[in-house]
Amino acid sequence: MEIDAKTVKELRERTLAPIMDCKRVLEEAQGNFDKAIDLLREKGLKTSQKKAIRSAKDGLVSAYIHPGGKIGVLVEVNCETDFVARTEDFKELVKNLSMQIAASNPLYLSREDVPLAVFEKEKDIYRNQALREGKPEKIVDKIIAGKIEKFFSEVCLLEQSYVREPEVTIKELIDSHIGKLGENLIIRRFCRYQLGETAE
Repeated sequence: MEIDAKTVKELRERTLAPIMDCKRVLEEAQGNFDKAIDLLREKGLKTSQKKAIRSAKDGLVSAYIHPGGKIGVLVEVNCETDFVARTEDFKELVKNLSMQIAASNPLYLSREDVPLAVFEKEKDIYRNQALREGKPEKIVDKIIAGKIEKFFSEVCLLEQSYVREPEVTIKELIDSHIGKLGENLIIRRFCRYQLGETAE
């Protein structure tokens, strides 16, 4: 099936995938835009899994100050080579991650970073909530599991929805750039400051 250049361009802008990949998946999906996006995500995931074992020690530390000077972010994103670190695509990714952290205030990078005590406390809160609302004991565990997933999606950067494209998670954004840039990429660490905040 013949795919027009406008659709290819739109998919490229939406996913940041290489033009030829966009054309290929649109042909494979017979012009179905949503299916083409799913195919690109699968490709990005496979590519990122292959590259995940490779060392990523280059990259950038970037600072972002939100207009008004009340929120500031420092983030370190690693790649494999200085060549990729100097590309506009990589710099833009790091900048967008800084803005994501400023806007969404993640507390942890991934669910593995959530302390066990915090995890257990959340579970207790959800259990007590469900029982107070009179939910049957047999479905309480399912309710807790659903709320825990929502908790992770709010407080873990990699599981948050990307603010500029809410149907994409930050993990999927990273995976798509791994496919595009051809190197392993890792968000190493970040720190967010807000004017007047105090440590609890």
